Amino acid sequence: MTDSFAINKANWDERAVLHAASPDYAFARFVADPAHLSGVVRFDRPRLGDLTGLRAVHLQCHLGTDTVSLSRLGATMTGLDFSGAALAEARRFAEAAGAAIGFHEAAVYDAVDVLGAGRFDLVYTGIGALCWLPSAARWAAVVAGLLRPGGRLFIREGHPMLWALDETAVPRYPYFEHAEPLVFDDPETYVAVDRPLEHTVTHEWNHSLGEIITALLDHGLTLTAFTEHDSVPWNALPGQMVHDEATGEWRLKDTPARLAASYTLQAVKTG
Repeated sequence: MTDSFAINKANWDERAVLHAASPDYAFARFVADPAHLSGVVRFDRPRLGDLTGLRAVHLQCHLGTDTVSLSRLGATMTGLDFSGAALAEARRFAEAAGAAIGFHEAAVYDAVDVLGAGRFDLVYTGIGALCWLPSAARWAAVVAGLLRPGGRLFIREGHPMLWALDETAVPRYPYFEHAEPLVFDDPETYVAVDRPLEHTVTHEWNHSLGEIITALLDHGLTLTAFTEHDSVPWNALPGQMVHDEATGEWRLKDTPARLAASYTLQAVKTG
């Protein structure tokens, strides 16, 4: 776990600077337009409901575009990420965008120790987060620890069915949680950047829907909403997907109903 953490942190520290300069993260548009929201938050806006006055934490917040977007919808936001380089960019971005957000550097599994137990009305986790964690059960324990009784978890995530596919859309990787990480070596990232990565190796894990939901139930949360989508907000399978200009999402160009590409899940911590 320690080696995987260090390897992934080196990769994300490097990505942070490149991503902050990428037009795909649209920092300038956030600064110019106080009503602008990230594509991920915009997609789930009808499901998020009224966030006014809620104390919320965004786990694995990266550059903070979703964090700032949730702040613009009325939540009092806290962001947490393990990459100091990403948080440096997030702080500069939030200040430029006029958002008062407290950002904290820590691993997800240390979030309760760093932020305090039972402090939040909402825990938010966005796309591409759970695949960096080896245990869904430990993640669910953190979510439960952060939430007050009656507090809500909101997660939009890539579907484990998608994570099990290789670049040709053929099932190749585990669908179920696995002890040893999947090791990838890739100089590219998921947005347009001006050079390839130097820290190219990452360690990743998949978690089945059943494992994720069971972990939440085991830690005292009740599932309140679950929706599967045939799209994701990035080109997850290059050459296999087409872009929907209206939603900003990508889906299979040939019979998209074949693939559950992402999901939105909500759960509430019982008293």
